[in-house]
Amino acid sequence: MLRIGTACGSGLGSSFMVQMNIESILGELGVSDVQVEHYDLGGANPSEADIWIVGRDLADSAGHLGDVRVLNSIIDMDELRELITAICQEKGLL
Repeated sequence: MLRIGTACGSGLGSSFMVQMNIESILGELGVSDVQVEHYDLGGANPSEADIWIVGRDLADSAGHLGDVRVLNSIIDMDELRELITAICQEKGLL
């Protein structure tokens, strides 16, 4: 089971939106063995996810989480779809 964490400053709005968008994309791709959760950056623990996805504004603050992938725009579905597809291919899920 691959665990993807999304993080934002407060752990509410934007990270939850990205989580829902990732879940939608995983559904389109037919990938089911992935768990997605959202967190606030301050309370996020590296052990809670295998891969973390954050917006460009948090890239410098998220290094402590381990495998961090950065989105230039958290509302760009095409960018997110490309990233999630690449992660699924990398992890052998596609």
